Amino acid sequence: MGNGTTFRSMRHRNFRLFFFGQFTSQVGNWQTLVAQSLLALNVGGNAFSVGVLGACQFLPVLVFGAYGGLLADRTDKRNLLIVVQSIAMLQSFALAYVAAQNQPNFVWLCVVASVGGVAMAIDNPTRRAFFVELVEENDVNNAVGLNSSLMTSSRIVGSALAGVLISTVGFAWCFVADGFTYGAVLIALIAMRTEEIRSAPIVLRARRQVRDGFIYVFRTHDLWISMLIMGVVGTLAFNFQVVLPLFVTETFDASVSVFTALFSVLSVGALAGALHSARRESADLRSVATASVWFGCSLCALAATPWLWLAFPMSLLVGWSSIMFLTASTSIVQLRVDPEMRGRVLALQAMVFLGTTPIGGPIVGAICDAYGARVGIIVGGTAAILAGILPFHTPRRRSWHG
Repeated sequence: MGNGTTFRSMRHRNFRLFFFGQFTSQVGNWQTLVAQSLLALNVGGNAFSVGVLGACQFLPVLVFGAYGGLLADRTDKRNLLIVVQSIAMLQSFALAYVAAQNQPNFVWLCVVASVGGVAMAIDNPTRRAFFVELVEENDVNNAVGLNSSLMTSSRIVGSALAGVLISTVGFAWCFVADGFTYGAVLIALIAMRTEEIRSAPIVLRARRQVRDGFIYVFRTHDLWISMLIMGVVGTLAFNFQVVLPLFVTETFDASVSVFTALFSVLSVGALAGALHSARRESADLRSVATASVWFGCSLCALAATPWLWLAFPMSLLVGWSSIMFLTASTSIVQLRVDPEMRGRVLALQAMVFLGTTPIGGPIVGAICDAYGARVGIIVGGTAAILAGILPFHTPRRRSWHG
């Protein structure tokens, strides 16, 4: 297959270091995400509490995301990641301290989650703009697919480990384990050969650079339509941490371990989708829209599942279609954006996707509390289907000319 081989980006030493360091760290991160949701459900007692925690975690991305992307464009990304990952490590240990109390305080849980959100606002655009600099330009789409496989495979391992750790040693040790995983990514970043990094030009400080990022996206048709779709899908459909615990524990009256198992199966589907995406050479707006429709249909099918055993194969389809959507959306940004704008545009994408969770999390949680998890999932699925139809009814805008 030549350039179409699935793992061709692995021939770059720096990318291999990034991949395995991030995999270890993301395993711990998914442990924390799963453990936070379940701890919030235990302490708060309802899905709305889980949504509030998600809002506290992702609201900083909405507020500070654009400035995080500008910081990525203005500084050495590798050094910035070392600082931010160190802060995230300390935040995990702080979560462990809160969880170790006899009666964990929900307010403090939200406060510490907010600190992690600030770190995420800087880390997300920086990390995503950085890893494409570790490969040759014709390997960028492959690197995006492999990075998606990294995220999804770590979700499989991390969510499964979370279930084991929570049931055996408790929430606090789950967060402690996450804290130690950051050592792997820090070692990987330090060990990279800086002369082999295909660094984008450092953007000099100037006025209105954040505004320029917004204008750039708005005047690039495929970018702003893709982000509009992502905003709708991110708000109402990508709230797995809110709807799935309730779907398993209340709709089917199953245990926490069943939830982590279902989440792991969903992640297996996502991993398969990511590896399939890695073989693609490019992505366009039609692929984003098609993936959004498939994602919405799979969510509706999961919501309609009458038996718990049938939810497992349905979750495979949800995982597959969700990562196909995310990979197509990210590939457009990575491939269509000028290098000196990449950090800001990726930050805006993160704001649209992760930053919409503070809005959608409590809304979907309240819907689940009032009408059940099935309805909450159907709302997300319907939104994804309608968003996928959007590109075919939207006029094109003139392109950005600087």
